[in-house]
Amino acid sequence: MVKLKVIYIQRELVKHGLVIFSVNDFSRIFKVKQKTARAFLSYNLKKKVFLRMKRGIYIYSANPPTKFEIANYLWKPSYITFETALSFHGIIPETVYTITSATTRSSREFNFENQIYKYYQIKKNLFFGYKPIKIRDKIVLIADKEKALLDYLYLASLKKRLINERLDLKKIDKKRLGRYLNYFIKNIRKSKPLINLIKNLDI
Repeated sequence: MVKLKVIYIQRELVKHGLVIFSVNDFSRIFKVKQKTARAFLSYNLKKKVFLRMKRGIYIYSANPPTKFEIANYLWKPSYITFETALSFHGIIPETVYTITSATTRSSREFNFENQIYKYYQIKKNLFFGYKPIKIRDKIVLIADKEKALLDYLYLASLKKRLINERLDLKKIDKKRLGRYLNYFIKNIRKSKPLINLIKNLDI
């Protein structure tokens, strides 16, 4: 096996901006065979130098990514929305412990380091209304307030959510929400339950 020193590994991962990386990434950066990369990572997993997020995907434990970064990476493509984004934007007043995201892939749930990450499938043409933002010098994809609310209400209209009665809707841009809603109406089969929810909230 090529001798790879952990301190050197750390410096190079930081240099390349990789807090989450694959076996392929490791093999390419350190110019070793994938077999060597897997063996090195597997050996150092036992020492807790690295943590395995899922098969073939690792993080360096001394420089861990944020939970939002992990959420973006675990199941791609995805962006943070629903309750998590609403809490982040101050629309839901309480802390939300499960990190929720939208994806165009099948719905999934992961448990990594005692944190639950849930992904709900939405149509490709509804996969919008998010942007990269910087949180503590980390870039993550998260829905804006209006899209997070509409995503949330859409799940509720499908009976996959109960509406939080403490939603603070004063921060919502009604014009933007209206534009988003019109687009939803054109692209979903049963829009009446969603429209009724919004009317009942008196936005």
